[in-house]
Amino acid sequence: MKTKDHPGVYIPPPLIYVAVFFFSVLLQKLFPLKGIGLNSEKTLIIGWILILLSLLLTFPALWRFLVSKNSLIPIKSANSLQTEGIYSFTRNPMYLGLIVLYTGVAFLKGNDWTFILIPLLIIIVQLYVIRKEENYLQRVFGEKFNDYVKKVRRWI
Repeated sequence: MKTKDHPGVYIPPPLIYVAVFFFSVLLQKLFPLKGIGLNSEKTLIIGWILILLSLLLTFPALWRFLVSKNSLIPIKSANSLQTEGIYSFTRNPMYLGLIVLYTGVAFLKGNDWTFILIPLLIIIVQLYVIRKEENYLQRVFGEKFNDYVKKVRRWI
């Protein structure tokens, strides 16, 4: 019996962002930091701008998946390699959009731990999600994926 090939990412990536965010809230309760002054009108504006930017990154990526009938579920096989539209600028617009959203919410909430955990979040997504997905895409699409990697950066 042959099993379908897939990236092997069993935790939905958005859940990783949410979990790290709630972990930052827990850390703030357990080990409160006094803050770096993120409760001003300027930081609220920055937060909302980042949230809007995240939508500009994420929705075109979601649209490409919908149009190509690819699944957003990372334990399903890909129907095609996304290389057009937003994917011609970044190989991971959804993950980039989620990190921008996370940062925007961090500005709105003013929790220093949320900012401190950004590098950890990026490392988790890079190692657990992106590496597995890229290995899978290389297996499935071979030289076409290799050519795409040469032209388009992973994040920005």
